[in-house]
Amino acid sequence: MRDLMQAAGGQLRLAPMGGVIGFDMTALLAMARARGIDPAAAAELLPHVEAVVVETLARQARSGGGDGGDV
Repeated sequence: MRDLMQAAGGQLRLAPMGGVIGFDMTALLAMARARGIDPAAAAELLPHVEAVVVETLARQARSGGGDGGDV
């Protein structure tokens, strides 16, 4: 599961005017299946991780603390 979370940074959905709005869940669930991770477990965990990532990147953007490129 940890590998999936590390790969999630490459599956971010971006708003047209900039900023991260979430993960591409379809891609991440496909990655979970390909890695042999229980899709139900991934579907339960991913939204919680997504919320933390989105909030962290938004906080960084507000404070000028980075471009939000690396998760």
